[in-house]
Amino acid sequence: MKKILIFLGLFMVVCGCGNSNDKNLVKDLKKKIDGSSAYYMTGTLEIYRNEEKYVYNVDSSYQKGDLFKVNLVNQNNNHEQIILKNKDGVYVITPSLNKSFKFQSDWPYNNSQIYLLQPIVNDLINDKDIVIQKNNGGYILTSKVNFSSEKDFAKQKIYLDKDKNITKIEVLDSNDNVKMNLNIIDIDYKAKFDDDYFNSNKYQSEIPKVSKNNSNIENDDNNKNQTNETNNSQNTQDAITSKIEDIVYPMYVPVDTQLSGQDIVETTNGERVILTFSGESAFTVVQETLNNDKTVNYVYGDPYLILDTVGSITDYSVSWISNGIEYSVISDTMDVDELLTVAQSISVKAVGK
Repeated sequence: MKKILIFLGLFMVVCGCGNSNDKNLVKDLKKKIDGSSAYYMTGTLEIYRNEEKYVYNVDSSYQKGDLFKVNLVNQNNNHEQIILKNKDGVYVITPSLNKSFKFQSDWPYNNSQIYLLQPIVNDLINDKDIVIQKNNGGYILTSKVNFSSEKDFAKQKIYLDKDKNITKIEVLDSNDNVKMNLNIIDIDYKAKFDDDYFNSNKYQSEIPKVSKNNSNIENDDNNKNQTNETNNSQNTQDAITSKIEDIVYPMYVPVDTQLSGQDIVETTNGERVILTFSGESAFTVVQETLNNDKTVNYVYGDPYLILDTVGSITDYSVSWISNGIEYSVISDTMDVDELLTVAQSISVKAVGK
């Protein structure tokens, strides 16, 4: 009798995890997304790194023709960045700095993306071992993920309500710790956008340029009316400076590797600091002031959320802009995971010059 009860209990658990009918959820979800000529999704994204939590307001847009736009605003400092794909390429734009980086990249299809619906569904379709659980009248769909630069990111959970609408997405590591969490506020599958909505130039030309001394707005006829608004939306994260006041060192350095050189070089834009680390896992950290021109910088790599900003990542480098300084960690001996670990350890306060 006890064996029968145990068997029945196991049977109920297995049935609760999904059946052939439930698996039509993935097909229905794909059909819904593929059938949309344009969608607009809003939500709140939480990212957990090194015991720190970064929170973003996220607006994600898609239009048929392979057009994508993801707007990320850091809740802590109101710092705004845009990841955009149009027929000309992939861009990361920082409007307040008038900076635009153009990537040679297959984004968003080359990796999992928590804030775009197509990559999420692709992960579900590509996983033959997807787990489906019933949850408060809705469902939880669990599948593997493909974050090539975060090998410890093991799976995602997609939460559906009783009407089969996506309400939340979680990305977890191999120990079931939540590393990213997107709470979806709304998805409009019948969105309509202006003709220039996916034009990369639109998001630079609208923003006034900040001078190198960070004290004036250039060529602004409405300076008096916009001063308070600009000061509220721009902080040290958005300031362009011509001098590196403090050198920031990585708090993580691989075993048998040590700082062997430190150079400060004058550049046309201000200063460049080069930190050289020699040993078993040699690498270089570069910190450089930005120029004040509206330019498009060409980058080989992929857009990636690094610390509190969107940067770029390749097989041998990690780069990002923070507090008006461009940072790069470069190595031909370290893998991407270790490069990211070094980069993410540069989030601490500066220790002096």
